[in-house]
Amino acid sequence: MSVPYETAPYEPAESPESPEEHLARLLGRALNSFELPDEVIRQLDCALAHDSSLHSAYHSAGLHRETYRHTWLLADGSAVTLWELVRNPTPGSAPEHEVYIDEEEVQTATARLGLPPDTRDFELPALMRLWAAPEPRHMFASDDSADHARRLLRRAENPDRPDERTAALLATATAHEITQAFGRPGRAGRTGLSYALYEHAFLLPDGTEISLWEVEHTATPDGRHMCEVYLSEDAARDAMERRAARQG
Repeated sequence: MSVPYETAPYEPAESPESPEEHLARLLGRALNSFELPDEVIRQLDCALAHDSSLHSAYHSAGLHRETYRHTWLLADGSAVTLWELVRNPTPGSAPEHEVYIDEEEVQTATARLGLPPDTRDFELPALMRLWAAPEPRHMFASDDSADHARRLLRRAENPDRPDERTAALLATATAHEITQAFGRPGRAGRTGLSYALYEHAFLLPDGTEISLWEVEHTATPDGRHMCEVYLSEDAARDAMERRAARQG
C-alpha cells in the first residue's frame, strides 16, 4: 500500500512492506513456490494487510531450522496463512527457504531434515535458555521524533484525535518506532477499500512510553486516502470497524 502523505513521514527502512510486496519477496526466495496453487496466489494478490511471526526454531551444531507463519487479511474479513521453512543444509551454508500452505505440510518437510520436530516452543541450547532475556517491546531510534509526532497529528482528520496536552508531551519525545499492526479488522467493507493500522511508539525524556495508533484507509466518499489517529489500539480498531460497516 502506498503512503499518500503530503510529506514522507517514514524513512525507507521504517516503511512496512505492502501485502503484495511481502508476498513477492516470500515467493521470490522460496525454492518450491511453483508448487503453491494458483488460487491461493490470486487470493493473496488482493490482501489488505499482512503479519509475520516466528513460530518455532532449532539451532544446534551449526545447523538451524526456523518456521515462520505469514498471514494475510483478505477483503472479505477472512485470512490466509502460508508457512515458511528456513534451514541450512550443512553447517555454515547459506539458508534455503521453502513455503507451504498448511502447518501439516511444513511439519512433514521438517521431519525430512532429520532435526527434532517442529514445536511451538523454541528449542534453544541450554546455555542460551539460561541467559535468555525478554526482548523489549519497542526498538526505539532517535530521528527527529518530536517532529514526526507533530506531522502525524497534523495529518489526522478525525475530530476525536489526541488533544493539545498529548501534542505537548510528544513535543519532548527523544525517540520513536513505527510498526504495522495486524489483527481484528472487523468487516472489510466494499471491494477496493484498503485499511492499515500503525503503532507510533514514542520514548519521553523520563523513560516513559506513549503510543499513537494511526488508521490509514480509503473508506471516503471519493476513495481518497484518509488518516485518523487515536490514543489506543481499541479506539483505532473500533473506528476501522465503524467505517467498514458504513461502507459495506
